[in-house]
Amino acid sequence: MREPSLPFFDDEPEPPGGPQHPEGPAPQIRPGTQNSPLTISQINTAARELLESEYPDVWIQGEISNFKTHTSGHLYFSLKDDKSQINAVMFRGVRAHIRFKPADGLMVLARGRVTLYEARGSYQMNVQWMEPQGLGSLQLAFEQLKARLKSEGLFDDARKRPLPALPRRIAVVTSPTGAAIRDILRVLQRRYAGIQVLVAACRVQGEGASAEIAAAIENVNRYSAGAVTPIDVMIVGRGGGSLEDLWAFNEENVARAIRASDIPVISAVGHEVDFTIADFVADRRASTPSAAAEMVVMSREELLMRVGGMHTRLNQAVRVSLLRRRARVDSLGGSRVFNRVETAFAQARQRTDEALMRLGNVLLGNLRSCRERLGIAIERLSPRSLKAEVVSRRGRISAALDLLTRAMTARMLAYRERALSREALLMSLSPLAVLERGYAICQDAATGAVVTDASRVAAGDQVNVRLGHGRLGATVQWIEPGGSKEP
Repeated sequence: MREPSLPFFDDEPEPPGGPQHPEGPAPQIRPGTQNSPLTISQINTAARELLESEYPDVWIQGEISNFKTHTSGHLYFSLKDDKSQINAVMFRGVRAHIRFKPADGLMVLARGRVTLYEARGSYQMNVQWMEPQGLGSLQLAFEQLKARLKSEGLFDDARKRPLPALPRRIAVVTSPTGAAIRDILRVLQRRYAGIQVLVAACRVQGEGASAEIAAAIENVNRYSAGAVTPIDVMIVGRGGGSLEDLWAFNEENVARAIRASDIPVISAVGHEVDFTIADFVADRRASTPSAAAEMVVMSREELLMRVGGMHTRLNQAVRVSLLRRRARVDSLGGSRVFNRVETAFAQARQRTDEALMRLGNVLLGNLRSCRERLGIAIERLSPRSLKAEVVSRRGRISAALDLLTRAMTARMLAYRERALSREALLMSLSPLAVLERGYAICQDAATGAVVTDASRVAAGDQVNVRLGHGRLGATVQWIEPGGSKEP
C-alpha cells in the first residue's frame, strides 16, 4: 500500500517553551501539527487517495436501495446487506452498457473503485459494472421489457391483424447474407413462384442492429405507402443463435416499430424454442423463417384443394337442399312443381360449375400473368438490354454536348464582337487619340496640374508638354492672357 499524499498527525506534545534543539538547525514544521494545521480539503484528498490505493478494483454484493436517476443521467443508490450499507454512483457513460434496469430491492454484484466524495467527506463506490444475482442481466432485461410492454397493451390480441389470403408483394426484413433469406426465398419459389419479394437489408446482430431493423421496418412502410402495388405482409427475422445473438429483436425500438407498422408483421426469429419480444408484438409468430414463408403463402396445391373443398361443400349443400325441397313437394303432392324446382336447381348447379371453372381459369390466368411480368422484368434487367439503354443514353448525351458546345461558341463570338466595338468607342473618346491629331497637354512642372489658362503661369516657369508620342520640358518665354495670337 502506497503512502497517502499527506503524513498523519504527530500526537506527541511539544515540551514547555517550544521545541528544544540543543544542536543543529531547527527541523521543518510538519503539516498536521498545531503550528501547521491541515485544511479539510487536504484531509479529504489524503483519505480519497488512501481509499483508492487500497481498493482500486473490488466486487461488492448487495441489495439496491434508495435508487434515484438524476436528470444528468447518472444513477445514485446504496448497496446494503443485513448490517450496513455503502453509497454508490454509476455515471451515464457506464449506464449505457448495462442491459437491465436497476431498481430498489434487486440483488446485484457490482464492480468498481472505492473512493471519497471530497465535497461532502463521504466515501462511496464508483460502479463500473453491475449484474443481477439470480437471473442473468439479459434475461432480467427481457422480463422487465416484456412486463412493461405488456402493461401498455402492445401484446393484446385485439391489436393483431389477420394475414392476407393471397398476398401480391411480401417484404422481408433480415440480413441479405444470412441463411434466413435463403430459406424464405426457397420456400416461396416452391410454393408460389410468381410472388414479388422485397428484401429490406439490415444487420440482425451486434451493436446498432436494433436501430437498423427498426429503420428497415419504417422504410418498408414508407415505400409501401407510395407504391402502386403496396406491400401486403412483412416477415421480420433471422436464423437461430444464442440469447445474445438474438438480442436485437428484444430491443424496445424494434418492438415499437413492429407495433407501429401499417403492414401485418410475421416474426420469424431463431428456432421453435426461441422467443423474443418481437414474437409477442408481431401479428403472427413463426417458429422458423421457413415456417413464416409457408405461413404467408399457400402453395398451388393447397389453393386447388381449397377450391375443390369449396366445390364439394357447395354440391353437398345444393344436394341436401334439393332433397329437402323434393321431400316437401312430395308431401304436398306437387310433382309438377317439383319438376320445375328440380330443373331450376339443375340449372343453378350448372351455373355453379361454370362459375367454379371460370374461377379456376382466372387463378391460372393470374399465375401466367405473374410469370410473364417476371419474364419481362428479367429481360429488362438482362445485360443486353442494359447495354442498349447505355448506348442510347450515351448518344443523347453526346448530342446534348454538341449543342452545348455550339451554343457556347456562338455566345463567345457575340461577346467578342461586343467587346471590340466598345474598345473602339473607348479609343475614340480617349484623350490620347486627341493627342495623336497634333494637340498637346501642358502641365505645371512643379504640381503636375494641367495648365488651361495662361494667366496661371509666369515667364520663366517650368512646364511639361505631353505630345502624342513623348513629353517635352519647356520654360515659359512669354505670356498672352486671354488670347491665342502669336507674338
